[in-house]
Order: sequence, then structure tokens, then C-alpha cells
Amino acid sequence: MTKTTNTGSQSKHQPGVLENLRPLIVDVALPLGSYYFFKGAFGMSTFAALAWSSVVPAVRTVWSVARERRVNGLAALILVVNVVGLALSFVSGDPRLMLAKDGAVSSTVGVGILVSVALGRPMMTAGLKPFLVKGDAGREAAWERLVSGTAVRSAEFLRKERLFSVIWGLVLLTECVARVVGAYTIPVATMVWLSSLLLVVAISLGMVVCGGAAAEPMACLITDEVKRQEAARERREQELAVAV
Repeated sequence: MTKTTNTGSQSKHQPGVLENLRPLIVDVALPLGSYYFFKGAFGMSTFAALAWSSVVPAVRTVWSVARERRVNGLAALILVVNVVGLALSFVSGDPRLMLAKDGAVSSTVGVGILVSVALGRPMMTAGLKPFLVKGDAGREAAWERLVSGTAVRSAEFLRKERLFSVIWGLVLLTECVARVVGAYTIPVATMVWLSSLLLVVAISLGMVVCGGAAAEPMACLITDEVKRQEAARERREQELAVAV
């Protein structure tokens, strides 16, 4: 009887890495990738590329509201960013203003992330989860227990989860401020290439800081929860064996 039960529990569907990454691919990578594809491969204008790349997040947002009665955070954020970009695409004439307006994307994303933390639904979690659970059913279950508040160290895990999003939000807002300040204080010719460098530095800094302050501790907490659950299961099996 015991063997049959264990086999049944182990036969549950174990999500793969691609399955875990699906929300991030559909909501973020696909819209952003399509924007650069339309603009580069087809030579579309910024307005047209933004408009076409907004189709997927728009459909996802409407679908989640109509079918699931909730807002898809990542899809909605990307949609807002695209709408802001569409609006700003009409701004022209002043080269410094054109450079400064690019920071609006970073600021919109940063504000959106911080608002999601304030609402108790950290937006960056969707992108972080696949890299921590690694498609493993045991780690997936441990994650769910930790975020639900039922695990021993849930409070610590939830603090790190919020911290991860807060850091990204602040990094993007800082990058926006640096871009705007640079647009009006640094020669335009220099700022043209420096603006791209600022984004690369911001992303790199975010990855390093978030990794040490939040992601790595969260991974350790998941591992600890997996071991705790395995130990509890072994105790139950031993007690059952003794009882039989």
C-alpha cells in the first residue's frame, strides 16, 4: 500500500523549465522582441513597431480581466510602457528632449514594479520564480508553501521576494534620473551612446545586487523547505512502518 501511494505521488506532472518560463516569455520577451524585430527587420517606424508589439500584452490583459477576473500584471505593465512610448513618439524637435524621453520607459516600469510591491503582488516574482524552482516539482511545491505563508520561514521568504522587486524598481528609477540629467548636462553626441551604456550598467547592477540580497537567500530558503518536507515525509513513513 505504501509503495503504491508513493508511486502515485511521484507520477504527478513535473513542470519543465520552458513551462515555468512561459509567462515571462509571453508577457515580456515576446512583446519586446517583436518591437525590435518589426523596427529592425521590417524597417517600421517607432510608432508602428510599438503599436504592433502591443497586440500580445493588450490581448493578454483583456483576456485575464474578462476570463480570470484579474489583471495580468506583467502584460499590463508592458502595455502601459508601449502606450507611453507611443505617446512620446510624437515628441520631436529638441534632441535633448528626445534623449530624455527614453527614460520614461524605465520610470514607467520602475513605478509599476514599486506599486505592485505596495499592493502585495511583487511583479518581478514571475521572472524570478523559474530560475529558482528550476522546473523541479519539489522546489515548486516548496515555493508555493513559502509564498502561501504555511512554511516555517515564509515571513523571511516573503520579505526577500518584496526586496527583489523593490531593488529592481529603484534601479530603473535611478537609471531614468541619470538619463534625464545626462540628456541636459552632457553633450548630445556623447549622450547618444552613453544612454545605452546606462541601461546596460543598470541591468547589470540590478542583477548583482538582487542576486546577493534576495535571489540567493530565496534559493537557500527553498532548498531548506524541500529538505524539511523530505524529512517530514520520512518520519511519517517510519511511523507508518512501525504502526504496521
